[in-house]
Amino acid sequence: MCAGKTTVGEKVAEKLNIPQCSMDEVRFSYYREIGFSKETQQNIREEQGFQDMYAYWKPFEAYAVKRILEEYKHAVIDFGAGHSVYEDRKLFQQVEKTSKPYPSLFLLLPSSDREESIQILHQRLQQITDDKDVFELNKHFVTHPSNHKLAKQTIYTKGKSADTVAEEIISYV
Repeated sequence: MCAGKTTVGEKVAEKLNIPQCSMDEVRFSYYREIGFSKETQQNIREEQGFQDMYAYWKPFEAYAVKRILEEYKHAVIDFGAGHSVYEDRKLFQQVEKTSKPYPSLFLLLPSSDREESIQILHQRLQQITDDKDVFELNKHFVTHPSNHKLAKQTIYTKGKSADTVAEEIISYV
């Protein structure tokens, strides 16, 4: 979260003159296709806590990856932060299989040093939330191996403008 995916995605799409789609904007419509309920999500959060709510999202996130790749074949897509992190091996394999034909999957991180990335993202997140669960989740996203396994290329963004990062991505495409 707060790695710059949407901002950079918009710049890449603009420079390539193709559409851009943000998973954060369309994910709930995909989730609902297979039975997602905001009420269930809220009940889980209140009764069982954040971690169980996070686990509830995972099958929906894997499905959403498949759907967005089907629907936006010729677009720049920025996944929501959790859409590339899976603890469940079967869900990870499903997303890995779905994304395999796509050679241009980039992971954006501030730094090659994971602790520095976590610190930078933590500072950015503090500007929009004080929810401790969100900070721990973001740390989980940075350190989890599935992000790195799914990405074909990792781009480090510290000290670079969104335009510079977009140009770097385009150079790989």
